[in-house]
Order: sequence, then C-alpha cells, then structure tokens
Amino acid sequence: MGVLNYESHRASGEERFLQKYLGRKPGGVVFDVGANVGDYSRKVLRVCPQATVYAFEPHPKTYKTLEKAIDHPGFFPINAAVGEAEGEISLFDYMEQDGSSHASIYRGVIENIHKAASIEHRVKIIDLLGFARSKNLEKIDLLKVDTEGNEFGVLKGIYDYIKDGKVEAIHFEFNEMNVSSRTYFKDFWDLLSNYDLYRLLPDGMIQIDTYNPVFCEIFAYQNVVAILKGSRADV
Repeated sequence: MGVLNYESHRASGEERFLQKYLGRKPGGVVFDVGANVGDYSRKVLRVCPQATVYAFEPHPKTYKTLEKAIDHPGFFPINAAVGEAEGEISLFDYMEQDGSSHASIYRGVIENIHKAASIEHRVKIIDLLGFARSKNLEKIDLLKVDTEGNEFGVLKGIYDYIKDGKVEAIHFEFNEMNVSSRTYFKDFWDLLSNYDLYRLLPDGMIQIDTYNPVFCEIFAYQNVVAILKGSRADV
C-alpha cells in the first residue's frame, strides 16, 4: 500500500498532501530539491501563492527550462546539486535523452537500473545547511527531495536543522534508485527519529509507526512524508 502509485500526481497523493498541508498556510518556505522543470514548485505556488520556493536543479539543460518555467516573485531557481558538502560532482543522464528526469549523481541509476548508456556532466554541489543559514532562515516549512538516489545525502547535509526541529515537513521518494546509493529505509528511519513517517496514498496517508524490514525495505516507487513530532501540521 502506497507503493508504485506513479501514474499521476493525483495517484501518487502529492496533490492531496500539498493542498492539505500548504493550502491553509498564509505563506512559508519550501525547498524543492531535484526540481527538474518545476512541476512540484508550480503546484506549491498554486496552493500557497504566498510561499517562497527555492528550487534546486543541477542539470545544465534542465535548469534552462526551470528558470523560465515559473514567473512568480517568490520563486528562486538555483543551478546546483545538493549534498553533504560544497564543491563539484558528476551528474549522469541518458546519452540519448540528456536532460531527463532520471539524472543522478550515481552512474548505476542510468546504466544498471535503466539499462542505458550514460553521459556525464560536472556540476556544482552545495549543502542545504549553508544555504539556509545564508538566507537567515529560521524554519523550513517543507523540504521536498527527489534526487534519484541521493535523498539521504541531501538530508544529511541539513541535519542540524532537522535535529533542531527547524524543518516541519519532509517529502522524499524511496525507490529502486536507493540500490545504487546503497541506502536503506532504516537509514531514513534513524535520521528522522523526531518525525512521524507516512506513505502517501491517492486519498490520504498511512503511518509507518514501526520499523519492519519486510514492510519498509521495498525498493520501488513510493512517496514518504515525515512530519515533525509535536508540530501542528495539518495533514
């Protein structure tokens, strides 16, 4: 339940979650990490027009589309990957379809999982902690992460905010890409110990209240939402 619901944003449960969580907020700060061409950011600003959205996309071709995709005073695109430290990193995509939504810092995502030849780009990488501090952000209302296997690295890069309760909600994917990054659901479970975890359903959410490898270590498309314990988030 809550696995392989990828037919549409409605089927995945994303639309309902954003409407429920952000629809009643007067504003807020959203980080869209792995923004691609801006579909998620656009949905955020549709349900919460007063939000400020920082959208991170490392692929040079995809970023050109992203920066022109949304005309909104609260939308700020950033051409960079996100991880645990600043610097430069390789990004891999399909050789025959460069600029896809599957680009990853893990070559195996393209070559082993998708069984295709890859092309390599060298891109800038930043850590979210440094970025958030540079913007003097006291709170992040929603951190969305869709980075084709590097979700755990992104979260580790802003762990100080996570452990201090400065990120109210986190929305990330867990899927077969985590095989390439060798990341288990248990890693997320331990890192997000001060959060309640849920799988998104088309019409709601199901709480993951106990870690069980049989139920949790499913390397297939799923949207996971983490809500800070004790917060007043309406989900």
